[in-house]
Amino acid sequence: MRIGVIGTGRIGTIHANTLSRHREVGSLILTDADGARAQELAHRLGETAAPGVDEIFKWGVDAVVITTATSAHAELIGRAARSGLPVFCEKPIALDLPGTLHAVAEVETAGTVLQMGFQRRFDAGYTGAREAVRSGRLGRLHTVRALTSDQAPPPVEWLPLSGGLYRDTLIHDFDILRWVTGHEIVDVYAAGSDAGPPMFRAAGDVDTAAVLLTLDDGTLATATATRLNGAGYDVRMELAGELDQVVVGLDDRTPIASTEPTGPPAADKPWTGFLERFGPAYEAELAAFIEVVRGERANPCDGREALQALRVAEACEVSRRERRAVRLAEIPGGASAAAF
Repeated sequence: MRIGVIGTGRIGTIHANTLSRHREVGSLILTDADGARAQELAHRLGETAAPGVDEIFKWGVDAVVITTATSAHAELIGRAARSGLPVFCEKPIALDLPGTLHAVAEVETAGTVLQMGFQRRFDAGYTGAREAVRSGRLGRLHTVRALTSDQAPPPVEWLPLSGGLYRDTLIHDFDILRWVTGHEIVDVYAAGSDAGPPMFRAAGDVDTAAVLLTLDDGTLATATATRLNGAGYDVRMELAGELDQVVVGLDDRTPIASTEPTGPPAADKPWTGFLERFGPAYEAELAAFIEVVRGERANPCDGREALQALRVAEACEVSRRERRAVRLAEIPGGASAAAF
């Protein structure tokens, strides 16, 4: 199998390393807007660098992995679909609903595959939580608490391009909330704070956010995020039911300290970022993509799944701006996503 990797930045380099080692991948063609960066990575991996995106399609590949800046995702997805190629793409499809809907429609018209990079679906902790919910171990689920806290903010130049905290960060929590519980989010109430460094205000973004979400079975959920969690990278989900309670992301590297006299000690080596915390999940999602391309499994996260997570993020932006609860029915693109 020959795979084209478009984008060789931080996550593109990680994915290229993973694919280059996979037994079913014979070769890679790498390209990037920074040609020297693609050349250096190709040399290091013993793969081929292409001068541009056109060559990815002209030279012939069996699948495409897109890890470029978000602004290029939708166009590249459409081009791959029109070429009849299966695609793996980092989230999101686009930073707006029209772009997302158009790309999804192109894939569906072409009858090709689009697998989105929501890596938490391949994390052992979240998989265990999903099993606990679906098995009935928790009983009736009544409360879910999700959080994503970055240790340090992204580069200042990235903020205006990121889509904001809801679309860039909390979108992972929205997706995994749906996946773990098997229920749709029907309304949200969102708030955000830009009281931190002025670069967030300059970008029209917030550095900290909180959302109250109601699921279609009445379960209540909260999701919080911040760019400024100095203790370390913290991603957790707590699920409480009438019979039991479980937590994802609580281990000896969770960056939290107890104030109880008999509480556990603070982590000696707290998580520092998402690439470290979710390393195995990133590998697993690409292994799944190869199986999808080979026709060995169904697509685990298609474009409509990504669309639903973006709709929640869009609802949060409206809620924060207008200071009101927003029903998901107000947000375009509401056809049911995929069977859970």
